Amino acid sequence: MCGNVFSDPVDLLSDLVRCGEWLLKGRIFPGKVLLTRRSDPLDISGMHGSPTGPGRSFSENDLGSNEQEDDYFEEEFQGTKSTSSNANVDKSKSWVSSMGNISIEPQKTIPTARATDSARVTKFKKELSSPTVILEKLRELAWSGVPPYMRPDIWRLLLGYAPPNSDRREAVLRRKRLEYVDSVAQFYDIPYTERSDDEINMLRQIAVDCPRTVPDVSFFQQPAVQKSLERILYTWAIRHPASGYVQGINDLVTPFLVVFLSEYLEGSIENWSSLDLSEEKITNIEADCYWCLSKLLDGMQDHYTFAQPGIQRLVFKLKELVRRIDEPVSGHMEDQGLEFLQFAFRWFNCLLIREIPFQLVTRLWDTYLAEGDALPDFLVYICVSFLLTWSDELQKLDFQEMVMFLQHVPTHNWMDQELEMVLSRAYMWHTMFNSCPSHLAS
Repeated sequence: MCGNVFSDPVDLLSDLVRCGEWLLKGRIFPGKVLLTRRSDPLDISGMHGSPTGPGRSFSENDLGSNEQEDDYFEEEFQGTKSTSSNANVDKSKSWVSSMGNISIEPQKTIPTARATDSARVTKFKKELSSPTVILEKLRELAWSGVPPYMRPDIWRLLLGYAPPNSDRREAVLRRKRLEYVDSVAQFYDIPYTERSDDEINMLRQIAVDCPRTVPDVSFFQQPAVQKSLERILYTWAIRHPASGYVQGINDLVTPFLVVFLSEYLEGSIENWSSLDLSEEKITNIEADCYWCLSKLLDGMQDHYTFAQPGIQRLVFKLKELVRRIDEPVSGHMEDQGLEFLQFAFRWFNCLLIREIPFQLVTRLWDTYLAEGDALPDFLVYICVSFLLTWSDELQKLDFQEMVMFLQHVPTHNWMDQELEMVLSRAYMWHTMFNSCPSHLAS
């Protein structure tokens, strides 16, 4: 059937890529990408009315620049189409019409970004105010970003730490926090003489790693914060002997610390002080971090057991996906003798926390937690998208230059827009390939 529509396979591939890129570009607002999960067929005619994610308010100037971007992308698509012959245009239209009955119509009126932000926040409030939260709906909303002031409650729910039933929530959290306090008293607040040699060595390693955790953020260098981090990590490691403490887990606590601290501290993290917190608040924050870390790692335990086989599997899948999606990059890396383990192991081990500016981490983790048990699988596609952000640059580098580049990727100036584009590409490729493993066959 495809052969009747396209006379040349190259036309099929080029139109597929061009239309895919246009769909992504057409759903970008400054700082936000609005590619979200849908159960109904995508209607491009209404995509400009889709809500932006929460977390940013737009001025009139922002909206004006956005309209210009939309016009540019529309003209670019139309210009590209017009350069083809009339026959190719008809073929492309036939192909587009076959893709889930997608229709291209004149753009509708664009509502203000502020209004769509408010509408999205309203949806979150509606879900959270329900006597029993429907987690699937909450995941769909959270995937595209969570309003910062709602993150503590939503993250607890997404991870299964807080129950969906609102009547039970307060009692469960109180019980879990007391259980953490008991664990700290049993395992951490004891003299060295009561610890085994392995436990002493593990505690020493944690004490060494805590000052190295997010060194660019001064708040994490405060002694009380490092002590909290040490208690959380050591207690978790003792209660999870199958893996114990593995370097990199210290990074995984930091998003939880920031989110749960934000319930008690206002303003920029650079201005936070642990001295403003009571002992009770510190204990509650630590307990929430401990239980959320436990819930997160329950779904990826073999990432941190001996030899870390879970991470090795993900690295292998990453290599296969890059080969399938961007063969020139894959071939160049292979020709230069670069192994994916040399750079991707840290990406998976620390869930990309060390690779992007810390202020973007909580937004990335909104999507992580919305994925739930499917996170390890989707993480591969995020890493593919992250790597291929620099496809052209990588093909110009030799082995040594690639190693240095990939160990220090140039993301220090990244804003929301760059991260959202990575997530959008990851979602697109996941949709294309994950349910069709034969596409990855040689």
